[in-house]
Amino acid sequence: MKKLILINALLTAFIVIAAGTQVNAQCYREDPSDPSSPLLNLDGTPCTNTVVSAVPFLRIVADARSGAMGDAGIAISPDANAIHFNASKLVFAEETFAMSATYTPWLQNLGLNDVYLAYLTGFYKLDDLQTLGFGLRYFSLGSIQFTDQNGEPLAIGQPNEFEVSAAYARKLTDNFSASLTGKFIYSNLAAGQQVEGGETIEPGVAGAADVAFTYQTDIDTDRGDSELVLGVALTNIGSRITYTNSVVRDFLPANMGIGAAYTMELDEYNTLTLTTDINKLMVPTPCQAEACEDLNENDIDDYREQSSISGIFSSFGDAPDGFQEELTELMYSFGVEYWYDKQFAVRAGYFNEHLQKGGRKYLTVGLGLKYNIFGLNFSYLVPTTNQRNPLDNTLRFSLLFDFGSMGELE
Repeated sequence: MKKLILINALLTAFIVIAAGTQVNAQCYREDPSDPSSPLLNLDGTPCTNTVVSAVPFLRIVADARSGAMGDAGIAISPDANAIHFNASKLVFAEETFAMSATYTPWLQNLGLNDVYLAYLTGFYKLDDLQTLGFGLRYFSLGSIQFTDQNGEPLAIGQPNEFEVSAAYARKLTDNFSASLTGKFIYSNLAAGQQVEGGETIEPGVAGAADVAFTYQTDIDTDRGDSELVLGVALTNIGSRITYTNSVVRDFLPANMGIGAAYTMELDEYNTLTLTTDINKLMVPTPCQAEACEDLNENDIDDYREQSSISGIFSSFGDAPDGFQEELTELMYSFGVEYWYDKQFAVRAGYFNEHLQKGGRKYLTVGLGLKYNIFGLNFSYLVPTTNQRNPLDNTLRFSLLFDFGSMGELE
């Protein structure tokens, strides 16, 4: 029963999006006569105005290595999971061919065993300048019993979503690279069921692309060689998606991420990496009820009728509370990674999101092991607030296969 209630609640949220219904927080101006005064919740706290999108599974960090470093991954050393964060790093990888398989339990802390994210990724270096990458992401919501408005059983469904991606990365100089990733997205949440108004839910289909850049440089220090890596990634830029015949489509979770990582060789055996990512969803901010515009008088907020590209550009200046609220949409990840003899790693990190935009805050820890061509990473999430997280008290793991040099590169 617990599973049925939880999954139905989750699907209801998705179906609300599919039906084109927007739910706004009930907020008010602190000074009704001043349109620039802060927006507040009914309890007087800053107005909760979370940026939402369809197919949020695209933003789930599956890699246990990054999962142990506060979800930071844009600028850390490349491995097979780089395609999720920044595929342009792949041309700097030491291996010719590598793969990774990741399994992430979802809501396991609530007793659910068939809700999970599986992720398979890999890359192959064509030569020293070019690399191809691929990824397959599958998100299962388990088996559920669909019911009608009166609670009568209708059918048993198995909602699921997946993404197939392919990337091409190339060095533009010895220290600078770029990449382009294409994606096919399929989301089947409640196909064949009906929403209010008699519309039938269909699987959602969309296409998207990632563009990323990496710059890395060596730095000589008294202790030994160090390396600074900077990365920029624009991800999930593509078409909008719908689950019905509605002319209003929902935005993909387009994101802009900037990352930096500094790696220090402490001595022959010990290496330390400090890294940070800053992310911002390039999705229009929901307008509050008092500010929503409907110039077309069609009962649809105008910001929801923007094109994908228009929505991306407007997302940097459309927050109802102005620039101050725009700053609250930034998400911060901080991580540290220690390697001993390139065989054993200890990791920790912290993720922070403003309370007004979701309030996710958590610590992460993890371990890494590497032996010959095999690698194994573990991560564990420790919440620092009372807000529940789908990964609370959950152990995630990634298995890597680094096949090394399979022939001399040209």
